[in-house]
Amino acid sequence: MNENPTYTAFAGQTMIASGPLSQVIPALKWASEQAENGPVLVFGDHTGRQVDFDLRGSAEEALARALPPQRTGPGRPKLGVVGREISLLPRHWEWLEEQPNGASAALRRLVDQARTQDQASNRVRLAVEAAGRFMSAIAGNFTGYEEATRALYARDRSRLEELTASWPQDVRQHMLRLLGDCI
Repeated sequence: MNENPTYTAFAGQTMIASGPLSQVIPALKWASEQAENGPVLVFGDHTGRQVDFDLRGSAEEALARALPPQRTGPGRPKLGVVGREISLLPRHWEWLEEQPNGASAALRRLVDQARTQDQASNRVRLAVEAAGRFMSAIAGNFTGYEEATRALYARDRSRLEELTASWPQDVRQHMLRLLGDCI
């Protein structure tokens, strides 16, 4: 999970802010109060997913609601442990029970090992998915959208750039920024 998430806000097809919530929320609040800009959409830069914020009250109040709560006082910080159920075959459970420090520690080690081994391909996959989500939300009615999507998932950057050349500059630049140098 991204510890310092950034967001990008669009009023219609124009980017109005990009960066941390402290920069995006005030611009979002202002733009949402201006009727002439059309719909205001915000996207998480890491995932390309559209996100919504409660903009009631002042910009400071909206920002306070959007930011994660800050821990105060003594004690251990929460480690973010989430209990979930997984299904394994008996042979998997037998192997896990034989591992030092227990099944949970073994699973964490395996996940961390897989994460480091697949980092490059995972980075490309996540970037393509983020760009695809963003394109779907904001550019679904644009000329050449379907072909551009095919080029994106085929990882054909030159074709993608060619097909999106006529798109609004802010939309096109943000889509390419989400991809970075992945394709």
